[in-house]
Amino acid sequence: METIKTLVEQWLQASGATGSLLQIATHAIMVALATLVAILSDWLCIRIAVPLTVRLTRHTNAIWDDLIFSEKVLRSACHIVPAIVIWWLLPLVFSGFPTCQEVLARLTAIYITVMALRTTQCMIDGVARMDSDRRSSAQQYFHTFCAVMRIVIYLMATIVIVAIIIDKSPMTLIAGLGATSAILMLVFKDTIEGLVAGIRLTSNDMMHIGDWITVPSANANGTVIGMSLTTVKIRNFDNTIVTISPKVLVDEAFCNWKGMEQSDGRRVARRLLFDQHTISIVDKGLAQRLIAKGYATAEVLAQPCINMHLYRKYMEHFVASRKEVNSNMTFMVRQMEPTPYGMPVEFYFFLRDKEWRSYEHQMADIMEWALVIAADFGLKIYQMGIDKTQD
Repeated sequence: METIKTLVEQWLQASGATGSLLQIATHAIMVALATLVAILSDWLCIRIAVPLTVRLTRHTNAIWDDLIFSEKVLRSACHIVPAIVIWWLLPLVFSGFPTCQEVLARLTAIYITVMALRTTQCMIDGVARMDSDRRSSAQQYFHTFCAVMRIVIYLMATIVIVAIIIDKSPMTLIAGLGATSAILMLVFKDTIEGLVAGIRLTSNDMMHIGDWITVPSANANGTVIGMSLTTVKIRNFDNTIVTISPKVLVDEAFCNWKGMEQSDGRRVARRLLFDQHTISIVDKGLAQRLIAKGYATAEVLAQPCINMHLYRKYMEHFVASRKEVNSNMTFMVRQMEPTPYGMPVEFYFFLRDKEWRSYEHQMADIMEWALVIAADFGLKIYQMGIDKTQD
């Protein structure tokens, strides 16, 4: 490059340029040549190096190289090359302008740092996309690691840029951070707590993308559509999206329905309240009606029976006979502790179909039959009276 500068000066002198005009013209031509070389290096990298590297990675059986050395990553890396060329040529082009050389050198160093940050981020994003549709615990750890790496590289890039601006060593800044760490922890207390909570959330395998969760405190009831170290996005069943801090999920209770979805049935636990005054021994008239409708047999009614007992046994048999009920899992119709509002009877069973719409319809069919059939056993469903005198 020094030889080129000498040739340029000789050519300008031969053209009649002298004095300050010679110096200005020489620098202008050298700047133009340096810019041209930088643009040419960028063009060569994008037009030759990028396609060649992409073609080589596609011919390998590995997937990771396609993601790490993707076209986006390589193009971002190519933009560093012209900056390095400029950095190398600055002492030759601006040898007579030390102040200008110093400013341009710092700007070039900042540009190189930013582009290196962008390239590294693209590489991390590419790695994070590997098997992104999987919901394994290892994949969650991997995404957590990538998120931590993003934070680390951003912090390192910030320290380097500040060090370039103030013309100090990055190690000096890192040493100085120890004195201000207490203040930083106080200022970013919520952010740090959320970050730690996000690590705990993924490392303990509490949830995955695609899980159905319920968070009462945040009015969230839906599917997890996004997870990071700082936020969890949930799409509610009404298509609204709730964004929650991982700290809320770690500190407070939330329900993950993944276990239910992976099981053989979805639980139903519904209670009906019966008027306790209608619970009685089956008389002859009621016995005949129950036998006529096939709710009980004469052998069973030969002994004194309670109508509530017969109702529970019939409904338990009815629930078990339904094809939508998984009879291999726990099912029962049980009497619970009496209350001032009546005698509770709980229907406890599991439906095979766990899809929300089908589940609700099948459960309603069974419970509606339980309501209607109670009158045939001489039982009355308790319902709080309404004072008709008030209008």
